[in-house]
Amino acid sequence: MERYGIKDYLPLVRKPSRYIGAEVNSVKKDLSKVSLRFALAFPDAYEVGMSHLGIQILYQILNAREDVACERVFAPWTDMEALLREKGAPLATLESSVPLKDFDIVGFSLQYELCYTNVLNMLDLGGIPLLSRERAKDDPFVIGGGPAVYNPEPVADFFDAFLLGDGEEAAVEICEAVKTGKTAGEGRPGILRRLAGIEGVYVPSFFEVEYNDDKTVRRIVPLLQGYSTVKKRVVPDIDSLPLPVRPVVPFTETVHDRVTVEIARGCTRGCRFCAAGMIYRPVRERRPETVTRIISEAVSNTGYDEVSLLSLSAGDYTQIEGLLTELMKGFVNDNIALSLPSLRVGTLNASLASEIRKVRKTGFTMAPEAGSERLRALINKGIKEEDLLRSAKEVFTLGWRTLKLYFMMGLPTETTEDLLEITRLSDCVRKAGRHSSSGRPPQINVSVSNFVPKPFTPFQWVPQISKDECLKRQVLLRKKLTGLKLGYKWSDPESSELEGVFSRGDRRLARALINAFRRGARFDGWGDEFKAGLWKEAFREESIDPDFYTLRERGPGEVFPWDHLNPGVTKEFLYREYMRSLELAYTPDCKTDRCSNCGVCDHKVIKNVVAKEAFPRGSSGMEGGPARPGSSAPYRVRIRFSKTGEMRFLSHLELVSAVLRGVRRAGLPLKYSEGFHPMPRLSFSQPIPVGMESVDEHLDLTLDGAAFKPDEVMERLKKTMPEGIGLLGAEAIHLKVPQSSDMMAVEYLVFLKNGPLGMNIEPGRIDGFLRDFWEKDSFVVRTVREEKTAEVDVKPLVRELKHLGDGTLRLVLKMGTTARLRPNEFLSRLLNLSREDSSLIPILKTKALF
Repeated sequence: MERYGIKDYLPLVRKPSRYIGAEVNSVKKDLSKVSLRFALAFPDAYEVGMSHLGIQILYQILNAREDVACERVFAPWTDMEALLREKGAPLATLESSVPLKDFDIVGFSLQYELCYTNVLNMLDLGGIPLLSRERAKDDPFVIGGGPAVYNPEPVADFFDAFLLGDGEEAAVEICEAVKTGKTAGEGRPGILRRLAGIEGVYVPSFFEVEYNDDKTVRRIVPLLQGYSTVKKRVVPDIDSLPLPVRPVVPFTETVHDRVTVEIARGCTRGCRFCAAGMIYRPVRERRPETVTRIISEAVSNTGYDEVSLLSLSAGDYTQIEGLLTELMKGFVNDNIALSLPSLRVGTLNASLASEIRKVRKTGFTMAPEAGSERLRALINKGIKEEDLLRSAKEVFTLGWRTLKLYFMMGLPTETTEDLLEITRLSDCVRKAGRHSSSGRPPQINVSVSNFVPKPFTPFQWVPQISKDECLKRQVLLRKKLTGLKLGYKWSDPESSELEGVFSRGDRRLARALINAFRRGARFDGWGDEFKAGLWKEAFREESIDPDFYTLRERGPGEVFPWDHLNPGVTKEFLYREYMRSLELAYTPDCKTDRCSNCGVCDHKVIKNVVAKEAFPRGSSGMEGGPARPGSSAPYRVRIRFSKTGEMRFLSHLELVSAVLRGVRRAGLPLKYSEGFHPMPRLSFSQPIPVGMESVDEHLDLTLDGAAFKPDEVMERLKKTMPEGIGLLGAEAIHLKVPQSSDMMAVEYLVFLKNGPLGMNIEPGRIDGFLRDFWEKDSFVVRTVREEKTAEVDVKPLVRELKHLGDGTLRLVLKMGTTARLRPNEFLSRLLNLSREDSSLIPILKTKALF
């Protein structure tokens, strides 16, 4: 690619802001001054990975060490992968654009089984051998963590090690082990032995698996003396752990675009289908004072206007009501919304809902899991129908009109009657909404996922329903729910089958995984990208029967592929719970009732930890936001700024979000609109195409009073804006002055010789193109807006088109009332280029004309 890097080609891909880095609070170190390079890898799209709190936590912890540089990398989308392979460019980290092969450790977060082909793709693109046994001395150590590593056997051949359990302390110890081993010249075997000595670290090459003739596991043979089982790592007191008070703020809108704070880890409700409820035990809650401090700092450092309290069941947090009341003292003043994404039915009451709605109503999801009382007893859900209806009535009474209900289909012993109870119960919830308000009827959206048995749950012995049976039940549900005019969302049966295969699979699946990857399987968890046919061919070619892993019931004495891994809960406890499920017996929550003898706690160091009451009378745990000037007349400031460098790849909406968060970080008193969903009052100049630089952008910012003069506004913003957004000037303007969006024309400079396209056109030929344009009576350009094409005569929109010499054009376009022309669209037609090629021509917006 000569002097041009892969970023110069980003106009060719969707959402180029995924790949630019340079986000607020990201950390870029001098790699020559650190002892260890750690690539934090997430095998999914950027917007999914950056929503994961664990990435933010480890990023902060590792970069807090002077001797470690931690950088991030995410799975490139299919168009970006194609571009990397076409240009021969390696997959590299966001911070320093360093290929993965040049790191000491590549740590993957494995959140679910359908990301495995992305892992192989990232290794391949990063220049790392896929199989751990083929890696040489200088190759990175590939280490996995996350919930999927409690059965990592299907991907054991690709990883040097896995970490089971809490990673905050263990990640630092892993770095120390690798650094020390490399310094001592121990080589890969010696360093792997060091890693095996860390509590919670599983090195799969130190175990060998033997199989029976019926394909089940005969035994798992340890190869390293004293290393026969691996017990998960547990941090007894999470209140003492650092949380990211300066989390990285993405430019791209992420799945969870907000400040996220973990208020508790673990759950002891004992739902028998839930792997997270078993592997994350015991419950450990943070103190309310710690939570409010973290939130106050994180909001100030990010500029987010929404905060999410994270745990497996936020409503089970012991001090939830006091915490919410305290948080809302500051949130209401600053228009910060609060969301509780994991409320258990029965834990929501009118008091909690009232606090949440004080700024704006965030979404509500309730998870009955099963429609019938019988199945809810079988899975130990512990909620009654009246609990759900009471919670729904409270939500509707307080003004919510949309509610999502989450169920599972295919639970053990499920009958048609159980299935139809989903439709009856959902309709009862809708009726409860009708009776709770005289307004418009509520919208009930019913989401039904396919139950997949997971390791280390009481249902790890049960068969999964077949994809054909799954489809049959989905058809029945869809007919009933749509007939009741209820929203219905379902899961793909074939992807659920694949998830089931890898959930309880063994090392023999590695062959099929490589085969499917070579055939092109990527993003198997994304409906539009999942290719079931590739997997069928891969399984057939490798002589693997998926039904062996999904449809087969396991016997009580069967050796599981994951039996040498220990999450704390014993196999005996899990089987006992399985038997109790068939009796519909209830196992109480050990946090509030008696111990269930699951095996996790030693009741000395490892035990349930609950938060004590906080915020005594007269104290305040939550600081308010920036000082307000009081009820004053609105005050408008027009700010002129540039958008250059990496910021040219932001879409208009991403630019608005980035600037708005910078304004909040600057502590400026924004004026908000009135009504149900208050919005900040600001106006930008007309959008420019992604990939274009500009030195004349405008923002009209309406402040609540004139406490800050234009110069002070600009000085504050200079400290909070991302690099590439440069503040050029500020002036006070009258409220009746036309807004920044009311431009008459825009001037551009076009650099034909620059950029990766490198058009070295003779001056005479350029002049010929321009002369041909001016001589035509009309000039029709094909435009594309939101996948809709149109042919527009743009001749009236071109005010000036001139060749300045050396391949540089000056172009002035009018802002038409019915059509707006993008410079690249015009250049494509003018120079007879494809749309892709014209998008690679560097263009600078130099002036907005009002």
